[in-house]
Amino acid sequence: MRFLLYNIRYCTGTGPRFHLPVPYAGYLKRSTAVLDEIIDFFKQVNADIIGLVEVDSGSFRTRQRCQAGQIADRLGHYHIVESKYGQQSVADKVPLLNRQGNALLSRFPILEHRFHYFKQGVKRLVIEVRLAELTIFLVHLSLTYRNRQYQLEHLYRLIADKEGPVIVAGDFNVLWGSHELDLFLGATGLINANREGQPSHPSRSPKRQLDFILHSPGLKVTNFTIPKVLYSDHVPLVCDFELPALSS
Repeated sequence: MRFLLYNIRYCTGTGPRFHLPVPYAGYLKRSTAVLDEIIDFFKQVNADIIGLVEVDSGSFRTRQRCQAGQIADRLGHYHIVESKYGQQSVADKVPLLNRQGNALLSRFPILEHRFHYFKQGVKRLVIEVRLAELTIFLVHLSLTYRNRQYQLEHLYRLIADKEGPVIVAGDFNVLWGSHELDLFLGATGLINANREGQPSHPSRSPKRQLDFILHSPGLKVTNFTIPKVLYSDHVPLVCDFELPALSS
């Protein structure tokens, strides 16, 4: 089973063009061209499951079309997408922001899904998806250290009672270093698939490990790579797991 995690920054691209005519102007530009490039890349990787962080579910950038839906249609995948702010959030009332979310795509049927919301931070969404013999949690944690710690505590409670293999993936924003996850990993028993701690941000010259694929000990990693592509300010993570029940 191949799992791909990618913070695609709403397919707004990267490089000098992103900051023209003013810094971060790329967030307000059309995303069609970069989306097509990312889909072509996904076809090459041929992942069974894709976790997408920072996906546009249908703003003016995409001509009101959901990026996750478009990707899923062209790959032949099932998909789940939701705003990352929560219905009670002020951000969810603001145009453009209320179309910014996360998504999970799967070649395998999605048997069940749930949306959980952290109590702290602006980005609050936790996507829980259950496949046959596997449960996946997708997150995008807060930029604030204190809020991240509260969120990790909440995330621990969500996964503590799950039976069977679990994958927890996303942009954890551990700006103080990966040691921020030490207590979480110790409490959950999850393992970082990125054994060598390869950095994932910024994409042109990665220096920080912000993106993680964490997994239960029962899942065996057979390959882990970080493709050096420049469609976003993050690079994607690709991990192959040995999971016979899904691979057959």
